[in-house]
Amino acid sequence: MQKTLPFSSYLVIGVMLFALFFGAGNLIFPAQLGQYAGTNIWPAVIGFLITGVGLPFLGILAIGFSGSSNLQDLASRIHPVYAVIFTSLLYLTIGPFFAAPRTGAVAFDVGISPFISEEYTQIGLILFTFLFFGITLWLSMNPAKLVDRIGKILSPAIIILLLVLLFMVVVKPMGAIGSPQDAYVDGAFMKGFIEGYNTMDALASLVFGIIVINVIRSMGITSKRGILAATAKSGAVATAFLAILYVGIAYLGATSTEAFGLFDTGGPVLSATASYYFGAFGSVMLAVIILLACLTTSIGLMMACGEYFHSIMPKISYKIFVAIFTTFCFIVANFGLANIITYSIPVLMFLYPLAVVLILLTFTSPLFNHSRLVYVSATVVAFMISSIDGLKTLCQSLEIDNFVWMAPIVSLYERVLPLYSDGLGWLLPVLAVMLVTGVVARFLGNSAAQN
Repeated sequence: MQKTLPFSSYLVIGVMLFALFFGAGNLIFPAQLGQYAGTNIWPAVIGFLITGVGLPFLGILAIGFSGSSNLQDLASRIHPVYAVIFTSLLYLTIGPFFAAPRTGAVAFDVGISPFISEEYTQIGLILFTFLFFGITLWLSMNPAKLVDRIGKILSPAIIILLLVLLFMVVVKPMGAIGSPQDAYVDGAFMKGFIEGYNTMDALASLVFGIIVINVIRSMGITSKRGILAATAKSGAVATAFLAILYVGIAYLGATSTEAFGLFDTGGPVLSATASYYFGAFGSVMLAVIILLACLTTSIGLMMACGEYFHSIMPKISYKIFVAIFTTFCFIVANFGLANIITYSIPVLMFLYPLAVVLILLTFTSPLFNHSRLVYVSATVVAFMISSIDGLKTLCQSLEIDNFVWMAPIVSLYERVLPLYSDGLGWLLPVLAVMLVTGVVARFLGNSAAQN
């Protein structure tokens, strides 16, 4: 008889997964979305939940469904070299390139910036991030149970503080919801959809999935069906918590514009809201909790990246990788939170389609007998479109014209690819290629079996 776990076990695993996903940096995006979406908040939130909650859930399920030992093992179905490159780029994105520096920038924006005058902001950021990533380096070199214990305390503390804030927002709103701004005026859903990329949780889910599966196996579930069912139930718990908090924080942002005006990022929205309802005490409490939460997230990311790159380049020690990555984080963090977010978007526009295609291929793989032809064809099509999307978004971020050689390609894509203007031009071509090559793979497989 197949062993099953009680609901309490799924709850424990789900809360653990929620804690892995819900870094303090994730707080800022729904708050900013709420501010700029205004009265169009609900279509924007739905779009955000699809990519910020739905895709991470599918990513966790994909790892469980695939039976792979890790992300690199799964991506090697396309090609071993591609697997190393894709996995490395994903680790760098959720690590030293963007997510890890963002932890320092968020901690400063929420925890320190409200308490210093504007003229000292830049020097304050430099000094703070030097200390922040210095502590990250020290604790990453000497990982101890202290970090885990702090994380276990901080996750419930953040949730409780946020729920109290959200309760106050519902009971006593700060003001009326304002008018939508910029892209939220006519395209709130798609803007929210793309904004969900910023959480980077769909990318992280391909890394976190194996952690969840190992915990489930340690509880005595060993069959593939049992592991998949337990992963789905635990993932549902985690994503339900995420969805509730994201919706609440977006509503908080939407009701804050009358009181505070529009901010460039979501960090000041949270600190201003805490001060609005609870005065200086609220601001200090939020600052301390988010600062420590950002620190534990930063340490976790540095350790994960150091371990992965040491595994593929064992001649370079774990400690050297951690030192390089934390130094790089310090440099990037000093460009400021707004710039980190701005320049991460082109990379995410490139990476996300590749990650989503890998998830789709994983679920449909049995239908085409796990043929490498399908994996390679679909990935190549996604790459051809997402690479141009990434470069186009980079040009927009830099406020320059598209590169000359890109003009005919972009023009072609705009004419022939459905949903291209919405950032989803890769979707239908990938599905079409999967269908055609899947039929070919089935035919070739049947012919080989008959022969």
